[in-house]
Amino acid sequence: MKLQANEPEGPLAEKWQRHQANIKLVNPSNKRKYEIIVVGSGLAGSGAAATFGEMGYNVKCFTYHDSPRRAHSIAAQGGINAAKNYQNDGDSIQRLYHDTIKGGDFRAREANVYRLAEVSVKIIDHCAALGVPFAREYGGLLANRSFGGAQVSRTFYARGQTGQQLLLGAYSALSRQIGLGTVDMHPHEEMLDLVLVDGHAKGIITRNKETGKVTSHAADAVVLATGGYGNVYNLSTYARNSNATAIWRAHKKGALFANPCFTQIHPTCIPVSGDYQSKLTLMSESLRNDGRIWVPKKVGDKRAPQDIPEDERDYYLERKYPSFGNLAPRDISSRAAKQVCDEGRGVGPTGLGVYLDFSDAIKRLGEDTIRERYGNLFDIYHEITGESAYQSPMRIFPAVHYTMGGLWVDYNLMSNIPGLFVLGEANFSDHGANRLGASALMQGLADGFFVIPYTIGNYLSECREKHPTDGHPAFKDAEENVRNITNKLLNTHGRHPVSYFHRELGKIMWDHCGMARTKEGLEEGIGKIQKLREQFWQDVNIPGDNEEYNQALEKAGRVADYMELGELMCRDALERDESCGCHFREEHQTEDAEALRNDQDFAYVAAWEFKGADETPVMHKEELNYKETKMATRNYK
Repeated sequence: MKLQANEPEGPLAEKWQRHQANIKLVNPSNKRKYEIIVVGSGLAGSGAAATFGEMGYNVKCFTYHDSPRRAHSIAAQGGINAAKNYQNDGDSIQRLYHDTIKGGDFRAREANVYRLAEVSVKIIDHCAALGVPFAREYGGLLANRSFGGAQVSRTFYARGQTGQQLLLGAYSALSRQIGLGTVDMHPHEEMLDLVLVDGHAKGIITRNKETGKVTSHAADAVVLATGGYGNVYNLSTYARNSNATAIWRAHKKGALFANPCFTQIHPTCIPVSGDYQSKLTLMSESLRNDGRIWVPKKVGDKRAPQDIPEDERDYYLERKYPSFGNLAPRDISSRAAKQVCDEGRGVGPTGLGVYLDFSDAIKRLGEDTIRERYGNLFDIYHEITGESAYQSPMRIFPAVHYTMGGLWVDYNLMSNIPGLFVLGEANFSDHGANRLGASALMQGLADGFFVIPYTIGNYLSECREKHPTDGHPAFKDAEENVRNITNKLLNTHGRHPVSYFHRELGKIMWDHCGMARTKEGLEEGIGKIQKLREQFWQDVNIPGDNEEYNQALEKAGRVADYMELGELMCRDALERDESCGCHFREEHQTEDAEALRNDQDFAYVAAWEFKGADETPVMHKEELNYKETKMATRNYK
C-alpha cells in the first residue's frame, strides 16, 4: 500500500491558496443532493456540521452526550494560538509554523502544519464574531499570553475557560443550523461501526444509549471528529466517557492508524491521590506564565514549602532551559519533573509531585491580578485539594493529556478509505511527536470551520450516484456485527466488573508505554495486554441488559477496543527505535537525558493496517521529506 499525502505543488506558503483555487467544487444547487454524517460535536465536529449546513448540505450530527455542549472541548482551559502578532513581539505565520513543527520534534507533515498556522489568523476573528468573550487589554484589543514552546505571546484566552467559551460559540452556530433544519442532531447515539459500500464510507451504525436500539444511517460521506484515545491509560485528564471506539471500529474496517504511540504527558496536573480515582485534573499550562516550578535541592526534604529557603530550592526548568524557563514544551517539562522525582526530591505524600509557586507573581502583581487571570483554576485546585494556591504552592505532576496519533489522513483530511474524513484529535496530522500548548483548540477549529468545508467537495464532486439506502446488505451485515459483539459481552457472566480490566490495562500502559519506554518493557507490556484481553472475554461481568441505559455495557465495548489499541501502541513504540518528542526510549538519549532522534531511519509516519484481533498488524510508511524545513536538534536552552 502506497500512502498518497496529496500535497499540492508549489512553495510551502502558497500550497493552501493554490489548493483552494484548483480544488473541485460542488455547485450550490447540487449541495442539497448530498448528505454528510458528522460524528462528534466538539469544536471540530460542531464547526464542520454548522458550516456544512450553512453551505447547503444535508447533515446528520451524532453525539453520545445528551447535548453537543458536553463535548470534551469544553475542558480546555488556557487558550488558543494564532499568529496575529497583536503584541508586536515578532510573531508571524512562519514563526508559528516553525514553533509547531519543532515542538513536534519534526515528525509531522510539513504542508499540514503550515496550513494550520496560516488558517489560525482567521480563527480568532471568526470566533469573536460568534460571540466568544476573549480577554481584552485596557484599550479594547484582544489580549495574549505565552504558552510553552514559544518566545512570543500568541495565545488568546477567556480566563481559564477558553475551551468552554469556544465550544459555546461553535454550539451557537450549530444550533442555528439545527433550527433551520439543515442539521439533524442525534444525541445519545454512539457510533459502533463504519459501513463500506464498494470500498467507500457510506454510513455508520449507532446504538441509542437510552433504549439500546441499533440503527443504520446512510450518507455520501462520513466525518469523524471524536477526539483522542488517552483513556487507554485509565487515569488521564480526559472526560471519563471520552473513548476511541469510533476511530478504532473504522480502523478495523481498513482505515490506517498513524503514530499510535505518540501520547502527550502534560506536566501541570494535580497528582494522583488513590488507586480508585476516576480521572485526573489538569491545571492549565497558562499557569506557567506566572508560576515558578521548583523542588527542594536536598533529597528527602519534607519541610513545608514556606520553610525551605530560596537558596535551597531548585528551579530546575529555569536552570536547565534558561531561554524558555517554566514555559519549556510539555514533553521536556514532564520528563524533567519525572527526573527530579526519581532522584527523591519530589514533594507531597507520595513524592510524586513538584511545586508550582505563585508567591513571586503575587508580590509583583498583587493577588487581585492573579485572581483575575486564573481565579477559576485556583478555585478548582482548592475544591480538589482543600489547599489555597494563593497561600501555598500548588503541587503538580505529569499525567496523560492528549494523543498526537490517530487515523491517517491526507492533505484533504481524508483517510485511506475514500469518503471517510477525520478531524481534530481523531487524526494524526498536525502535531508530530508532541503538541504545543494551546494548539489543540487551534486545530479543531481550523479543521472544522476552514479546511474540511473546502476539501470534502473535492470528493463529493465525483460521487455521481446517490448514496445507498440503509437497506443495503452492507448495513444489515454491520448491524448484525454490532449485535453479536453486544450479545457476546452480555453473555460472558464473569467475576470482574469492567472497571477492574480498565485499571489493570491502565497500569500496564503507564508502566510499559508511559513517560519512558524500553525494548524489554514494551515486549513485556504486549504480553501482559494479550493475557488481560483473553481474561476479559472470559471473565468480565456486565449487569443489566441491552434494552436500557447500561453504562457497564458501554464501558465494556470501549475497554475491549482499548485493549486492542493499547497493544498497537506498544507495538508502534517498540518499532520506533528512537526517542522523539513524547516518545522517550531510554536506550536513545543524550548525555543531558534529552530525546535522541534518528532522522535517517525514522523520519516517517507509521501507519498501521489492521489484520485481525489475533493477527500481527502491518506497518506502512509515509516518508517525511521536508523541502523547506531543516530538521534540527531541539534546543530550548
